[in-house]
Amino acid sequence: MEGGRTAVRLALVSEDDGAVRTELAVSLRELAWAIHRQAPERAGVGPIPTTEIALLKQIIDNPGSTVGDLAQSLGLRQPNVSASLRSLIQRGFVDRRQSETDRRTAAVFATDLGITEHQEISADWSAPVQTAIAELTPAEVATLAAAAPALEAILRRLRQRESAGV
Repeated sequence: MEGGRTAVRLALVSEDDGAVRTELAVSLRELAWAIHRQAPERAGVGPIPTTEIALLKQIIDNPGSTVGDLAQSLGLRQPNVSASLRSLIQRGFVDRRQSETDRRTAAVFATDLGITEHQEISADWSAPVQTAIAELTPAEVATLAAAAPALEAILRRLRQRESAGV
């Protein structure tokens, strides 16, 4: 966004809040899509589908989750999670362990290789964003930093909606 357009948008927030919110949503979606398109291929492991990347992160963040837990938190169907999980197991990124208290369920844990791979994917994926941020003016960086709490609030709300199955 150009600096002048941003100032005009901010001035219009009180006049046409709905239109500004819609434009912000579109801008954030375009940003997310631009970042998504820059997903790196990992040398030695080939391309990893974004569903598997999201699943691996969820497993790292919530060790011991069940397939049902993972499906619910990611808003996916259990068969899709199971298929992605099989791929992650074959790659050596996660382990599935039978529950000691209930043999019908299994808990999923990231392996050291999976944690390392996810860290490398995260670094590779964030590199173009870091480069773009480095090219911003100090005023643009300050504006972005001031928006960080609002962006985190959006993320929290999106995750809450996912968890609720909305």
